Amino acid sequence: MDEEHEELREITIFLEEEQIEAVDELARNLTKELNQQWDRGAVIRLALSEFFSKKGKII
Repeated sequence: MDEEHEELREITIFLEEEQIEAVDELARNLTKELNQQWDRGAVIRLALSEFFSKKGKII
């Protein structure tokens, strides 16, 4: 079965140092917990999905 993948587009975001550290820490934790590589982009996409879901917009 083929997995459906959305096309990713490159953007630039500006974060505070503490936010970057938190994203990096979460990426490391998820990588260990799930035995699958997580990077900053994946963590930010996860956080955005959670945010939009709570606002009632499923993406």
